[in-house]
Amino acid sequence: MTTPRSLLITNARVLTLAPDGHDSAAPLRGAIANSDCLAPLERADVLVTPPTVGAIGRGLTPPDDAVVLDAGGRVLMPGFVDCHTHACYAGSRLEEWEQKLAGVPYLELLKRGGGIMSTVRAVREATQDELADSLLARLDRALGEGTTTIEVKSGYGLSTEHELKMLRAISDAADRWAGTVVPTACCAHCLDPEVDPEEFVDRTIRETLPAVAAEFQGITVDGYCEEGAWSLGQSVRYLEAAAELGLPARFHADQFHDLGFIPEALRLGARSVDHLEASSPEHLDRLAESDTYGVALPVAGFHLDDRYADGRRFLDAGGALALATNLNPGSAPCGSVPAAIALGVRRCGLTPAEAIAATTRNPARLLGLPDRGHIAPGARADLVLLHHADERALAFEVGGSHAHTVIVSGNIQHGGGTGRLD
Repeated sequence: MTTPRSLLITNARVLTLAPDGHDSAAPLRGAIANSDCLAPLERADVLVTPPTVGAIGRGLTPPDDAVVLDAGGRVLMPGFVDCHTHACYAGSRLEEWEQKLAGVPYLELLKRGGGIMSTVRAVREATQDELADSLLARLDRALGEGTTTIEVKSGYGLSTEHELKMLRAISDAADRWAGTVVPTACCAHCLDPEVDPEEFVDRTIRETLPAVAAEFQGITVDGYCEEGAWSLGQSVRYLEAAAELGLPARFHADQFHDLGFIPEALRLGARSVDHLEASSPEHLDRLAESDTYGVALPVAGFHLDDRYADGRRFLDAGGALALATNLNPGSAPCGSVPAAIALGVRRCGLTPAEAIAATTRNPARLLGLPDRGHIAPGARADLVLLHHADERALAFEVGGSHAHTVIVSGNIQHGGGTGRLD
């Protein structure tokens, strides 16, 4: 077995995301409106001894066989951690989107067989291998954008058989991808209109959840509390059943209506509440004061209705914020974390530094991965060298490629000109 070669990155502006005196396992909370949370080092070197960071300093001497990469003053930062996606799917919603642009109401699209159920039908018709292959292609595109860790949900199966098929496909793609995939069982994503709502909820709780728990032990579960999806009472039943099975939970809520889910999420110990576009100030403040993360998904607001989570209020109230793409075929057709950063700054009230923390260190902690999202000796060497010498360009420039070189576990996977270091 070949020993991975060391890598010395020299002359970089290093965003360590590791402020002095801060617990490395904890998120960066509250109003971090300046660059202090980034804890930058100017003209520094980073020695990588795969799979981890070996040392940070100036004038580091590389081992004899090391590959040396001169950053030329560019920004070196932790790889992006995209903590909320629905990247496993089949089919296309392009035709439906064009009808929407022409003024066809969403309810009419549903009557015509569009909406989320068109994706559900496509997923049910697809094989496990087809789902895995299409997911892997999306993961590779995300890697080129600087994403080295990504969460991927099921949720387009709406039956035990097809939810398990999706989760197996996610696992298959993860085994073939350079980065890290964190699977989530989103069994309560929506209601199947072909099944009585209470019957569907009962079946999901009684049959699908236990089957998922048996095959994917300890997996995080997810769902969607919203008008037309799972009601508050149904969502609470689902979370209580997950807790009895020992499964941690996250949940979509308050995208269009505040149904009172946040207090229940806090009572039941959910790891995060995601969307938050319609959250009342009172509920947003309560979330900020808790240990539960808030996850903003501004691409959905950009694509749908120009409504966004109030990230500024949430941070000012002391919250632990993450920011993600919500990549999916309907409401957020975007797998670019830099695009989410640009929108988070423009529409959620974040500073560029806050948006960077919310796409690196904080989502890594949310996903239970404290070994990444920062740069320090012993941390996993998932790194991105930007084209920019100033990290604010991530938010300022809209579109285009920001990643010069992407490194996963100490191996160059994209750019850099030296290929993979093994």
